[in-house]
Amino acid sequence: MPQLAIETHGLTKRFGAQLAVDGLDLAVPAGTVFGFLGPNGSGKTTTIRMLLGLASSTDGEIRMLEEAMPSAIESVLPRVGALVEGPAFYPFLSGRANLLRLDAADRRSPLGTRRARVDAALERVGLTAAARKRAHAYSLGMKQRLGLANALLAPRDLLILDEPTNGLDPQGTREVRAIIRSVADEGATVFVSSHLLSEIEQLCSHVAVMSRGRLVAQGTLQELRAQSIRRLVVLSPDPDAARRVLAGLGLAPSVRVCPDGGAELTAELPDPTMLAENATRALVEAGVRVRGIAVAGETLEERFVALTGEGFDVAG
Repeated sequence: MPQLAIETHGLTKRFGAQLAVDGLDLAVPAGTVFGFLGPNGSGKTTTIRMLLGLASSTDGEIRMLEEAMPSAIESVLPRVGALVEGPAFYPFLSGRANLLRLDAADRRSPLGTRRARVDAALERVGLTAAARKRAHAYSLGMKQRLGLANALLAPRDLLILDEPTNGLDPQGTREVRAIIRSVADEGATVFVSSHLLSEIEQLCSHVAVMSRGRLVAQGTLQELRAQSIRRLVVLSPDPDAARRVLAGLGLAPSVRVCPDGGAELTAELPDPTMLAENATRALVEAGVRVRGIAVAGETLEERFVALTGEGFDVAG
């Protein structure tokens, strides 16, 4: 497997005056489940379309599976499975017949194993019982499953999925997550685009965050959490005295009055080496009563909102 499954340098896409993707530098390590996260309209799908040769770039370079794209598209794409923008199928053919026809369109696909592979893919995504139903009668979630089955008709080195749980109920979402994990366990790289924060948290080891066409963060989830702002939180019935002590430590606490008559003071820690016990000592030495004290980091949701200036859907 290559060291980087996907690599872009300065990847840019313009639609007239609109800059949809702006100088994107992606580095997707091979063998990972990589989350491509951002609010709707942040440039995720446009990027995926350029990766797959469905749209041309205005500028920049793309390498997939160690080959330059789109010049190596004929050798690369057979090794890539993809689900992009809600799959389209022949409405009056059954789900199984659609997959047979799609597989036949791939001239590299072995005829002798076609039916067995189609049946295995349908079983893997939970559509065996609906295999003979016509595609026009499929729900949105069933169509997503069928698109995923199409991506899994052959062994893949790279799987690119654009909003793979769109339209699925909670049980279906859990099943798709299990499928993605199983594909990764088999050694493939999985690139998952989503606007659902919980989906990325539960699936991915690495992540890139997009906002308005620009890459605003990239790395492991652990690295992004480590970059979060740390806050000192103090519970005290002496808020004025506590505020003076914390100000003397160089902090600027906000104060929230609690129902029990005390107060919660929260202050960002500009010095990452400051520990809760340092503040505790200063408060106690000043005679301030302390009911509780802790150092807390931003939640991942708060971190992403800070990066993009926009909210994310957090429900999976």
